[in-house]
Amino acid sequence: DGPVQAEARGELGHPHRSITYRIVRTLEEHRLVVRTADGGLIPGTRLAVLARAVSHDLQSAALPELTAVANELGMTAFVAVLDAAEVVALVSVEPRHAAAPVAQRPGTRHPLRRGAPGAAIQVALTAQERTALGAGLLRDEAFFRDFPGYATGHDEVIKGLSSVAVPLRVPAQPAAAIAVVYVDQGTDTAFVAHRLQQAAAAVARELT
Repeated sequence: DGPVQAEARGELGHPHRSITYRIVRTLEEHRLVVRTADGGLIPGTRLAVLARAVSHDLQSAALPELTAVANELGMTAFVAVLDAAEVVALVSVEPRHAAAPVAQRPGTRHPLRRGAPGAAIQVALTAQERTALGAGLLRDEAFFRDFPGYATGHDEVIKGLSSVAVPLRVPAQPAAAIAVVYVDQGTDTAFVAHRLQQAAAAVARELT
């Protein structure tokens, strides 16, 4: 046997630990898996976007709530999750009867520092996760201290559009936010935020 075969087999005939580490690192680099705070591994956002079919996961739990929110508010509703230093739309629902709904396609991404979903996701992070990201990606301390329970944004991600988002965090799932995006016409953002908070609570109950 050559050295490569010997390394791969390991002393006891099992895959060598270094081979496993390299495989895991490759999966992490492509964001197919991510590490949890306790060092475990969970499916990454890119895997979720590609597969979109893991039973009883964040997507399937959120879909009924997003549908209800979209149709009640007449706005496109979506779940966004943290992926490294970016925010990724994981699943979205457009309102059923809107004449010209705003599209928010799954897989769409933008920097963490921009937009209401990014702000809400930052609130959902643990102190350890914020430290790992680095101060350059986070809002200032006053933002976290004065956070009213929801975040708003306008013209930050898509020109002419506004958004409202609330944090969503459940065990074994990435930090996330439930949000809506819409063309602002005097919207009562506090009312919208309250409805999103109800949806986030329902999703959290489903997954815990």
